Amino acid sequence: MIYDLSGHQSLTPADPEVPARLRRLQELGLGEVADAHLDEFARRAGDITRAPLAMVNFIRDDRQYLGGLYTGAAVPEALRTGLAGRTFTREHGYCPHVVVRRKALVLDDVCDYPRFAGNPVVDEIGIRSYLGAPLIDRTGVALGTVCVVDVEPRPWGRPGLETIKALASELVAQIHAREGK
Repeated sequence: MIYDLSGHQSLTPADPEVPARLRRLQELGLGEVADAHLDEFARRAGDITRAPLAMVNFIRDDRQYLGGLYTGAAVPEALRTGLAGRTFTREHGYCPHVVVRRKALVLDDVCDYPRFAGNPVVDEIGIRSYLGAPLIDRTGVALGTVCVVDVEPRPWGRPGLETIKALASELVAQIHAREGK
């Protein structure tokens, strides 16, 4: 875990839902391999929000897996390369916070929030703004997130919040529809 400089506050939240999430992700066949449908959904999320980077992110016990990924032309090559494997630790990024909180998170400029400014994605890959919402399954398990990010601060505001929540709801409905097939 990564801690703030005072050593008092864990910057990566404890996640008691991991066992239930892993079981549910396995049942759904999600979180281990790239999915063209989820890539297309991420592309659409990026287009709708005009964000250069969009993801469908499944949170596991020790890592995050980008089941859906869209990197627009404006994404710096270092960031594109860093995401190529679609896997990174739970300490990188903001999606683990969204999953544990079970609420959308809007960070117009991550540097304005001490808890989030110290995240490795700020210095290592240049993330400056984040907008994400949890994917809460019909069983009540938070599977992961749909999120968009930018390398510049972005005033997402209420419209951004409503958009990302609507996208999360839409994707959960799609996941449930696929489950029934």
